[in-house]
Amino acid sequence: MSEFDSKARGWDKESVHWERSKAIADRMLKGIPARKGMKALEYGAGTGILSFMLSDLFEEITLMDNSPEMIKVIQEKVAASKSAHLKPVLFNLEQTEYNFGSFDCIFTQMAMHHVSDIDLVLERFYRILNPGGLLFIADLYAEDGSFHGEGFTGHNGFDVEQLKARLLKKGFVHTTTEQCFIMKKATGDIVREYPVFLMIAEKP
Repeated sequence: MSEFDSKARGWDKESVHWERSKAIADRMLKGIPARKGMKALEYGAGTGILSFMLSDLFEEITLMDNSPEMIKVIQEKVAASKSAHLKPVLFNLEQTEYNFGSFDCIFTQMAMHHVSDIDLVLERFYRILNPGGLLFIADLYAEDGSFHGEGFTGHNGFDVEQLKARLLKKGFVHTTTEQCFIMKKATGDIVREYPVFLMIAEKP
């Protein structure tokens, strides 16, 4: 069982997950056009907190995650809320091309720093976005590695200028970035702050 599989059942009990998603959703609402029939993808959806917050904006949201236990939690929440337009999908985009549709919007929160091949995933985002589609990436600004601690094999946040350059190289345009939330974590007697950015890019 993976780290995220083991955390799935308790994920929604952590208030910070709701607070962070609410902050991200509030800023996304300012940037998503009010247009009928839109379809979205949440990449690294976890238990789907953010997708549920944005569910009224879209005709359909695909909630993609590679954790079977996280997907099970989403399935239960979809059934309980009768939100049939939310579609949980167990899928690893780093391993396999997604060939089951395209989207007007892709969003992801706190997932990209776990991705090994950032460029590959950005290429696959670009391919499955419709022209004029928007990509929203919420993640940590570059940090010293203390957020996850020793043994973490992902990225210690992102230099936003370098990430913007990667997006532009893949063909995205109109990239903007703003701070949207501050994570707080205690290490011993010290509480440290880790700001979270929201980067928005468009596929022309």
